[in-house]
Amino acid sequence: MIARHKFLCALFFVLLFGSAHAESPLAQPEPHARPPRAAIASANSQATDAGIEILKAGGNAFDAAIAVSATLGLVEPESSGIGGGAFMLLHIAANDQQVFIDARERAPLAATRDMYLGADGEPLRERSINGALAAAIPGLPAGLVHLAKRYGKLPLAASLAPAIKLAREGWTFSSKNAAMLGFRREVLATNPAAAALFLANGQSPKPGDRLSNPDYAAMLQRLAENGEASFYEGKFAQSLVDGVRAGGGIWSMQDLASYRVVERPVLRIEHRGQQIITVPPPSSGGVALATMLNIMAGFDYVKLPRVARIHLLTESMRRAFRDRALYLGDPDFVEVPVALLASPEYAAGLRAGIHPTKATASAALPGIGDFSDRPSTSHFSIIDTDGNLMAMTQTVNLPFGNAFVVPGSGFLLNNEMDDFSAKPGTPNAYGLVGEDANAIAPGKRPLSSMTPSFVIGPDRIAAIGTPGGSRIITMVLLGILDLMDGGSAEHAAALPRLHHQYLPDVLSAEPAALDESEISELQAMGHTVSAGERSWGNMQVVVWDKQANTVEAGSDPRWKGVGKASTADDGVIFR
Repeated sequence: MIARHKFLCALFFVLLFGSAHAESPLAQPEPHARPPRAAIASANSQATDAGIEILKAGGNAFDAAIAVSATLGLVEPESSGIGGGAFMLLHIAANDQQVFIDARERAPLAATRDMYLGADGEPLRERSINGALAAAIPGLPAGLVHLAKRYGKLPLAASLAPAIKLAREGWTFSSKNAAMLGFRREVLATNPAAAALFLANGQSPKPGDRLSNPDYAAMLQRLAENGEASFYEGKFAQSLVDGVRAGGGIWSMQDLASYRVVERPVLRIEHRGQQIITVPPPSSGGVALATMLNIMAGFDYVKLPRVARIHLLTESMRRAFRDRALYLGDPDFVEVPVALLASPEYAAGLRAGIHPTKATASAALPGIGDFSDRPSTSHFSIIDTDGNLMAMTQTVNLPFGNAFVVPGSGFLLNNEMDDFSAKPGTPNAYGLVGEDANAIAPGKRPLSSMTPSFVIGPDRIAAIGTPGGSRIITMVLLGILDLMDGGSAEHAAALPRLHHQYLPDVLSAEPAALDESEISELQAMGHTVSAGERSWGNMQVVVWDKQANTVEAGSDPRWKGVGKASTADDGVIFR
């Protein structure tokens, strides 16, 4: 019976995911409709402009993604960078193919299961958040090289040129940079190399100040000339290892030399006559989306009153996050029951436990025994005039990563080791709990909430994603539902947000997301509601309406004046 179950699950997995892409995905293009213009939405105007520059130079969406990514690493160092990792979701229009590139960080080979536990067996959070010991092996440099080699039209040097120029000549410090720096200034000040990059006499720059970073420019130049070997091998790699070990970390040259990006089959979800293309583990987002959407598919929720719909969404979120905690981890290390968790049949079982008018206490669900959530990840979405799509989410985890810079490198390192489950049932910095599936192991990728996604319907196609820690998944869910309801790119990006993640057992709401009567109704159902919380996320969306022959881009208004959504037509940029 067990063998038969495994066979059926494996068969379902093949039917659900299909096979990996062919060796030459850009070969043998077929005729296809084309968007009237290209569009980019990113979290920083300087990054959007860099991407537009590459598109105007003849690059495709994937070349532009390299420019945007490298520029974000410079101008938004609190959220992402070369010292971190990324999930890249590609739609290749020529053969209607989707590709997922996993450039997630990996644990050092010297990492151990209990490396962040004290003598009393409890987590020592400082070790997994601040300083060199918190850093996993970066994946973004290898990811950018891979993207250029396999999917770009331009040389890597051309795509990196805008970021290199900006690093040398100076970039503009924003209000978002200043706000995030305020949370991490004290710990940044403890690392001389980090303080030299981001502080002047211990003080933060002011919005509008111009900053340069020649070390970052030099690092990108080496990457452009010599590829990933310039980062993961040789003198620069040795300087990274020496710097990390001097700071108390455990990196080795073998860690860097053995890093590889991985291409994995995408996850496909059918819902309301549309297809969602999203990311599999080590992202938890795609599986959670499948669970939530499959649960909701059993209700005629589009026609329900707003509070009833919110109740059902909350119960769906609760159950998806419970499964996240129990089952999800790096598929190269643990057997993740993706096919089961993403199946409509499994969702039907979860749905049966949902009362139409009463909340389920999270403690009542079988499972595991006020968190900080800052927009410390970055997402951008791109569509080019060939119809290629890019949805890319990149991160260094918490704001300014581990607040540690190896002298001469020009970039911060990540603290992604905190995304592992240091101890079963113990929350990480985002309040997320986990079990052994996401335990620390040498060379393992930590579970992530990053959820870059495509929504493909008969008339419209969209790319969507956002930062926001554990709340990424529910933000993308709400954005997808809004796009399915006919919402514009701007509307989806601006939509008021709600979130539930199983533990803590609280329905969180942004300001104006719920009115007083709605809060009262939800509380009467048994929900604990935390209304009027500060805003979260930084969503970036592009939409191609094939029926109307229009393209639009939407950048989250929560950081007004920092992010930028642009469309490009005949060399003219529309803002």
